[in-house]
Amino acid sequence: MGAIGPKGKISKSRRDKRRAQTWKISMPAMATCGKCGELVQAHHACKSCGTYNRREVLKIAE
Repeated sequence: MGAIGPKGKISKSRRDKRRAQTWKISMPAMATCGKCGELVQAHHACKSCGTYNRREVLKIAE
């Protein structure tokens, strides 16, 4: 015949360890705010000053 099927049973833990390596969660992309200089998640409004793309989009109470 030939080697068609698997050689032996792969345990669930061994299979899951292998699969976990390809889908690692990475850190989200961070950028600095153009107005206040705080670290902001890329393409999100700044939580400290309320600006996005140098325009005020959120009202932040001081």
